[in-house]
Amino acid sequence: MLLPELSLILLIGPSSAGKTTFARRHFSPTQIVSSDHCRLLIADSENTPFVNREAFELLHFLVRQRLKLGNLTVVDATNVRAEDRSQFVALAKEFHVPLVAIVFAMPLRLLYQRNEARADRNMGNNVVRRHFVEVRRSRSGLSREGFRKVYTFKSPEEVDAATVELTKMPADFRHETGPFDLIGDVHGCQHELLDLLAQLGYTVETVPETPENYGFRVTAPGERRVIFIGDIVDKGPENVRALKLCMSMVRSGVAYCVLGNHDEKLRRYLSGSKVQVAKGLEVTVPQIDAEPEAFRVAARDFITRLPLHLVLDEGRLVVAHAGLREDMHLRIGGAVRAFCLYGETTGEVDEFGLPVRYPWARDYRGQPTVVYGHTPVPEAEWINRTIDIDTGCVYGGKLTALRYPERELVSVAARAVYAEAVRPIWEARERGREGGREGGREGGG
Repeated sequence: MLLPELSLILLIGPSSAGKTTFARRHFSPTQIVSSDHCRLLIADSENTPFVNREAFELLHFLVRQRLKLGNLTVVDATNVRAEDRSQFVALAKEFHVPLVAIVFAMPLRLLYQRNEARADRNMGNNVVRRHFVEVRRSRSGLSREGFRKVYTFKSPEEVDAATVELTKMPADFRHETGPFDLIGDVHGCQHELLDLLAQLGYTVETVPETPENYGFRVTAPGERRVIFIGDIVDKGPENVRALKLCMSMVRSGVAYCVLGNHDEKLRRYLSGSKVQVAKGLEVTVPQIDAEPEAFRVAARDFITRLPLHLVLDEGRLVVAHAGLREDMHLRIGGAVRAFCLYGETTGEVDEFGLPVRYPWARDYRGQPTVVYGHTPVPEAEWINRTIDIDTGCVYGGKLTALRYPERELVSVAARAVYAEAVRPIWEARERGREGGREGGREGGG
């Protein structure tokens, strides 16, 4: 079984089902939080009655602290009732980690035999049967409760044959150390992108299109690589060509790219979902509809695979389209996705009809550098180890790159004003200082 290396894993099954043996075989002692061990810590015995409440208070506290620190956690308890699991579901959501269920659906007769052989911890067959019924009742609904993965063992042989492999989180690129050139929101400004790449020392050649290459061959200066901050498309004049250049660079290993909200909207359009063809998408749609079906499928699949954020350089650098709070680095879930794509709002709407952005960068105290875009600003500036490099090229501003680790900004001026900003860019800077940010789910960068 494949398990995310940062996850909350619940072992679910009656007493005597083999949960503890399985946990000890596949996980380190520090990764396992056991209800029996919590009883032992409190009452000097795993079998002491009348301390369940205290034992589970300790268990939930330990789980919370481990998840807060970003440690894989395995809960060894019966967990047979939905109300028992609900607190763990809430913890997984609070700390943005995937929730995994490993269900031990052993035959009832085997459970009776094992329980009767445990003279010091015999639970009584009535308790074992009740647990057995609860497990059988719960299995089909675990996904609806919030479990991302559910593995089920129906026999001791299946348990014995099981292997566990921990997989990296989708954002974990800590092994990639750079140097990098991070490029702000392109929005179809292909000429400016080519100008910027040339200024950064990249050589771009036009070549015939193939399924592996979309018309461009890019050579990097030395070991440098580009990281696109998202929003490759919409609003600008050459959205498909900009997308093809990005795809070519990512395919050849010269670049990485994170998902932007406009890229995601294009993916939904290409997937046949109902979307409003407006706010920039109306410029992209005629261009991409003129392409062969094979390319439209390739573009959809490319965008689908884009990560929401990247954690690079041994954790020193974090890249997300709209930024990311420290407690969300390397994490997953709906709240992380929304933050990466749209940022954080105050719940208010301004006079332009756009949600007011909460200035999360002002409160950021993390050690990693966070580079983002989405909210156009006249000039990129550092705020608490964060920097917004969307300098509004499509609105007649500039296309900006941050050279990392040098922290050098390189920009090229827009050749024209391709779109009118709903809110003037200079307003975004003032609102950022006052406590708000520009852009909404549809009207942002």
